[in-house]
Amino acid sequence: MSEGATRAEQIKKLGELINDTEFAMLTTVDADGSLRSRLMALQRREFDGELWFFTKASTPKVDEVEREEEVNVSFARPDKQHYVSVSGKAQVVRDRAKIEELWSPELKAWFPEGSDDPDLALLRVRAERAEYWDGRSSFVSHLVGLAKAVATGTSYEPGENEKVNL
Repeated sequence: MSEGATRAEQIKKLGELINDTEFAMLTTVDADGSLRSRLMALQRREFDGELWFFTKASTPKVDEVEREEEVNVSFARPDKQHYVSVSGKAQVVRDRAKIEELWSPELKAWFPEGSDDPDLALLRVRAERAEYWDGRSSFVSHLVGLAKAVATGTSYEPGENEKVNL
């Protein structure tokens, strides 16, 4: 993506890479300053610069986000050679209308009491910066690119890598 890309174009590209990824790793800052990462299920919706995750309000990650809002969310789709790292600010959202809007029946696997669970909350991450790697989609083209770089003595170009400020 060119340096002159608009915010809308950047969000669209990130959305294309993120939206077919079911899970992400959310990294927060623990009370002692150490980083903690955990698997989170991304809520299906069009990416608009915000990421949404369901959580129990009583979990340590909620305490961590309330103490330090800076987080990172990482996405990986090795089968498609898509990788995205999003940095931003997280906020705990207890809005019942938003919970109902994002709720889907399969979430009962993690939240058996359903959307009415009083301990249910959302984490909203407002993306501020991101970096993505959009590599060659097939393993064969990846190998051919590596072989060509070795044979010609040139640097291997694995695909598109961009840093974006949102």
